[in-house]
Amino acid sequence: MEESRHTFMREVLRYIAPGTELRRGIDNVLRANTGGLIVLGYTDQLKEMVDGGFYINCAFSPAYLYELSKMDGAIILTADGSKILYANTQLVPNNDIPSSETGIRHRTAQRVAKQTGSLVVSVSQRRRVITLYKGEHRYSLREMEMILTKANQGIQTLDKYKSALDQSIINLGALEFEETVSFQDIAQVLHRTELVLRIKEEILNYVLELGTEGRLITMQLDELLAGMEQETNDLIKDYVKDPNTSAEAVLKGLSKLNRNELLNDNVIMRVLGHPEAATIQDQSISPRGYRILNKIKRLPPYIIENVVQGYGGLSLITEATIEELDEIEGIGSARAKKIKEGLQQIQEQLFLERHV
Repeated sequence: MEESRHTFMREVLRYIAPGTELRRGIDNVLRANTGGLIVLGYTDQLKEMVDGGFYINCAFSPAYLYELSKMDGAIILTADGSKILYANTQLVPNNDIPSSETGIRHRTAQRVAKQTGSLVVSVSQRRRVITLYKGEHRYSLREMEMILTKANQGIQTLDKYKSALDQSIINLGALEFEETVSFQDIAQVLHRTELVLRIKEEILNYVLELGTEGRLITMQLDELLAGMEQETNDLIKDYVKDPNTSAEAVLKGLSKLNRNELLNDNVIMRVLGHPEAATIQDQSISPRGYRILNKIKRLPPYIIENVVQGYGGLSLITEATIEELDEIEGIGSARAKKIKEGLQQIQEQLFLERHV
């Protein structure tokens, strides 16, 4: 249901977000305090419930929408909102369709949306609220100031969680070189990663609703999460039980966990394909080396893959000599030296930055 709601938000808000022509027209209706009912998509199902009105068939403009909303009936647009087809129409949906609304306009809007699956916008004259309906979904647009406040609060929260995640990853890197990584350490990092991703999704919903006003929020979000996707994918590749399991599949599994499950280390390791254990804190696990090798600048992915496949784990890679690394296909003495020195520099930096 949550995934379905996110899809609804993405599909609907791109039509109605601030900065779009449709939103400008709706805002004009709202400011004029006239109210309105707008349907996007003239489907066969909708045709059966249309009674009367005027056939317009003209290009959409905010001014036209405002003028036509002065009449009592509904306004019908094409599915993409590019043309106004009908105005002042009366919609007669099936009254047997349940509605949670009280006002006539909103009840009609909800029933039309459920019966046709089209996007229906109801602008309340009395409450000055824009409500969106599509299928079983309903969403009331909030005031811009409120959304900006929530988005900024989300960014601040994300900053704190991302800092905690970054420190966990630094600590994990140090443990990897010391060969003392436990299942609990991995579960903690993935737990914090999933929390960060959930906060990100919430902020993205605010950004969708903000439209052109959400540019600064987007810039802050991109800066905070720069490089996180690659880091997360490499982390999963390092520790997933079956190497053929994609990082996308693991992240999808984590996203389905509820709050209590996400706090359970056994459940998180199960998503990675590892069997549950009663003493998970005492069990150790070794990384394959993707994440650390990717920190060495200008090291091509195929070289990283060859090194990992050649040695099978980070501990063996770090113990290898330059001459031994040189034997890996595609490396050569210069690149072997670069890998050896890069690993040593990363190790020293991690030991310096970690919190004991």
